[in-house]
Amino acid sequence: MIYDLIIIGGGPAGVAAGIYASRKKIKALLITDSFGGQAVISDTINNFIGYKSISGVELKNKLEEQLRGQSNLIDIKEGTKIEKIEKKGGDFLVITDEGETIETKTILIAMGSSSRRLNVPGEAEFTGKGVFYCTICDAPLMKGKAAAVVGGGNSGLESVIDLLPYADKIYLFEYSENLKGDPIYIDKIKNSGKVEICAMAAVKEILGNKFVSGLKYEDRKTGEVKEVKLNGVFISIGYRPNTDLVKDLVKLNEKGEIIVNHQTHQASLEGIWAAGDIADSLYNQISTAIGDAVKATLNIYDYLKKK
Repeated sequence: MIYDLIIIGGGPAGVAAGIYASRKKIKALLITDSFGGQAVISDTINNFIGYKSISGVELKNKLEEQLRGQSNLIDIKEGTKIEKIEKKGGDFLVITDEGETIETKTILIAMGSSSRRLNVPGEAEFTGKGVFYCTICDAPLMKGKAAAVVGGGNSGLESVIDLLPYADKIYLFEYSENLKGDPIYIDKIKNSGKVEICAMAAVKEILGNKFVSGLKYEDRKTGEVKEVKLNGVFISIGYRPNTDLVKDLVKLNEKGEIIVNHQTHQASLEGIWAAGDIADSLYNQISTAIGDAVKATLNIYDYLKKK
């Protein structure tokens, strides 16, 4: 069987594409390792239209439930990763980690992004042993302890806020002189009485034996290397697009994002579209990812009709 469309990714963009593909009766398959995407790691989402407040997990469940309600109109493969995508004439071959090869006329890439690494000594060694990338998952482990958050953008500030009910002391390390996140978050952090902000700080090493016990950083104003004792380090320095799978098929920008036509969300190679954090969109939000995926799917429908 040849699919009209394969959607790769189970975050908000992928789910939105799946729902619209179902409505248009496109013969589609959605493949994902897991549902939710980056939305899952948010404890509270206050800017998703229609909900005054909703957790990432709740939103993921609602999106997945709606998609699975269309299961008679779309095929779903969960728990599956893509190993390779190949061009075959005017179509594509999608090869999964299960050894299956699936043919499709079009592809929508919605694989989102993943947490950036610091790439300092101790980070890899202590990952899961005091080095974390998700405060929603692991903040409770810091109850009554000292923790550090690396990153002064919104990701880092949200991580600090997630830690406030648990940690007794929180260090916030920011490489530049000023925090870059929303003022409402900055005010909450400064008023908490728990957070020590270390600006102009470059993390050099994560220390520990079996588990994290401290962190070394350079004061970029003085050049002095300092050390703090703590029990956990949460790295929140942003995300990198998951484009390794398609880097040889489509054009990427300097950030590694897929360059798309922002009206249609078509990529540089005919037959491939991209939506969500993986594309070179100006804003990375759940709502914009959904909107971009809807536009892409509608354009795919038009493309298939003409073809």
